[in-house]
Amino acid sequence: MNLHIFKSIAELNENLIRYVIEIANESIATKGRFDFVLTGGNSPKELYKEISTTFKGQIDWTKVYFFFGDERYVLPDHKDYNGLMAKETLFNNLQTPENHIFYFDTTLPPTDAAKAYKTALDKHFNGDEILFDLILLGMGDDAHTASIFPNTELVKSIHPTVESVWVEKLDTYRISLTAPLINKAKNIAFITFGDNKANALKHVIGDEQKDYFIYPAQLIKPVNGNLDWFVDDKATSFLDL
Repeated sequence: MNLHIFKSIAELNENLIRYVIEIANESIATKGRFDFVLTGGNSPKELYKEISTTFKGQIDWTKVYFFFGDERYVLPDHKDYNGLMAKETLFNNLQTPENHIFYFDTTLPPTDAAKAYKTALDKHFNGDEILFDLILLGMGDDAHTASIFPNTELVKSIHPTVESVWVEKLDTYRISLTAPLINKAKNIAFITFGDNKANALKHVIGDEQKDYFIYPAQLIKPVNGNLDWFVDDKATSFLDL
């Protein structure tokens, strides 16, 4: 695990973008494409805008395929739909073709939406093991990541797949890659900043005795890949560095 600490969010974003560019170009050179899983929420918005404008020319975007680590169970035109956020901040700037974007179909029932996404992944990877080149993850102040929330059934998942989950604290369903599927990735990067993340980060990184039900982000431990945390000073204020 590599911890990268920055004094500002702008500095964090720039360094994370350069990290993405390096992995993207290496993947394209090695296998002809870059399989890139996006995170949702507010944290990556500026990152997506910058990489698709200022840094746009540094990746061959015609060879990039986009996926999502999780999705909120709202219709695709809803303001909280992660796919819409990515479209407005990233895909529109890049003029990404629709067949390079793997959205969750939230017009389906949650369980069916999860199954449909897994089927789409299997097809993209030609039935072989699903190995993403890079997965971006955020972390909530409750230590959830993707839609693996504390004390939910998704914490227990042992299969590398896609599942729906009822999140009682939010009174809604979510659809998410499971931790075992995330952990197969070649590279995983967390983007985490702000005072409100400090307590969660302390437990997720610092606790020797793990409690996955309370701090689900502790589940993220790549099997054969790399794990990097891109954080700011504020998020590390409780860490013993």
